[in-house]
Amino acid sequence: MSPTSTDFQLLETYLDAIWMEKGLSENTLAAYRRDLQAFARWGLTRDRSTTAVTRGDIEAYLAYLLAHKRSPRSAARALSCLRGYYRYLLRSGHLADDPTLGLDSPRLGRPLPKTLSEADVDALLKAPKLDELIGFRDRCMLELLYACGLRVSELTGLTLSQLSLNQGVVRVSGKGGKERLVPIGEEALHWLQRYLREVRPELLGQASSDVLFPSRRGQMMTRQTFWHRIKQHAMTAGIHKPISPHVLRHAFATHLVNHGADLRVVQLLLGHSDLSTTQIYTHVARQRLQTLHAKHHPRG
Repeated sequence: MSPTSTDFQLLETYLDAIWMEKGLSENTLAAYRRDLQAFARWGLTRDRSTTAVTRGDIEAYLAYLLAHKRSPRSAARALSCLRGYYRYLLRSGHLADDPTLGLDSPRLGRPLPKTLSEADVDALLKAPKLDELIGFRDRCMLELLYACGLRVSELTGLTLSQLSLNQGVVRVSGKGGKERLVPIGEEALHWLQRYLREVRPELLGQASSDVLFPSRRGQMMTRQTFWHRIKQHAMTAGIHKPISPHVLRHAFATHLVNHGADLRVVQLLLGHSDLSTTQIYTHVARQRLQTLHAKHHPRG
């Protein structure tokens, strides 16, 4: 069952508006669209269009999500998305009242981000086969991902023009089109120089591309492809915990904090607009200190 044509038009008009206003990425827009369309489809089962719902309907929808094994965080994200949508409808004159007004978000715990130990990272970086072009490319991607704390979409979307080997930095276009300069580090710089000199020309063959890390066909690699590659390398490295490209980003931040990096520096490197987003890594570092104390202190 699909949303009504009127609902669909309103949803798309809203998405166009916030894309223009906030400069959201395609991935973020797609997530908004999924959440809003899911709510609109649920509304149809109750003979409600999105412009006719009440506060009670939205409360019932949140209860529905939680009853169907959606996490409190997922339900809170859905409510946040609906708040934005209904504020837009109010401003644009499609509604006289906001049905989300005064609604409380589902209570969230504060889960610590999944991360890897420094030994795990070292094993993962050494997993790709360097005698294969794709393996060497993967090693270079993993080195850069860990050295710079990039998001996977930032990594796969990198072009040659964003790289400055002389200055040892990469210019990253992050969420909302915000740019930041991230230092690469000597080890990752070494692998990049080798890759650009020895591997990338062979990987491209006769093809012409500005993509830094092309696929076998000389095109930009998808996030899903690289995620699959990381899982394969994790198996080779003997890492059995859940892993994704984002786990390496968490490892980058956690290891920096563990080694004494200032939290505001980590915030800048990660491209977080709000320091509170970065502060989760102080909890990770504190948890590690408590674990070490309990393990090594005679009265731990």
